[in-house]
Amino acid sequence: MRTAIVFNHPYEKSYCNAILEAVTNGIKKGKHEVDLIHLDNDGFNPVMSKADLKAFVEHQPIDPLVIDYNKRLEKADHLIFIFPIWWDLMPAMTKGFIDRVLCPGVVYDHHPRGFGLVPLLKNLKSVTIITTMNKPKIMYSLFIGNLIKKAMLRSVFKTMGYKNVNWISFASVKSVSQEKRVKWLADLESKFAKWT
Repeated sequence: MRTAIVFNHPYEKSYCNAILEAVTNGIKKGKHEVDLIHLDNDGFNPVMSKADLKAFVEHQPIDPLVIDYNKRLEKADHLIFIFPIWWDLMPAMTKGFIDRVLCPGVVYDHHPRGFGLVPLLKNLKSVTIITTMNKPKIMYSLFIGNLIKKAMLRSVFKTMGYKNVNWISFASVKSVSQEKRVKWLADLESKFAKWT
């Protein structure tokens, strides 16, 4: 089984990097393969150019990195996103990945009868989004409205027709105890070691 991880954080000592390590260790303990798409290290350009948009409409990506990512997504049994929540949403590279890589003809297509979208990643069993933020969870939920849930789970993957979509949110990361942060990592490693 192959899990593609789309990772976006520029600072190598961030808590997101610790999460990446815990998740990767867990998946490997379960004897599964990890395919890391590290957007920052790859120098991924999140901007949709005029040429990119034409290619998007024609279902023929032209950026070699986008084409490579598409091929790797087609082989994935599970897809995981790991990123921080900045100003209540995902960083630019994650948004650019959604805009430029999750393209029609590869990840989804329009329903032949014109009603909604049809998922095309036939191997994909689940999508998991793991985020960090410094706001308390209740504040993000009540005052901001859980924008990640609305934007990524509902508006992107569920609209495309993917069913098993989950969000793991770590809130108040800077203010919780070190013991709690360590426990979160241990729990993640254990969770993904049991993945099927």
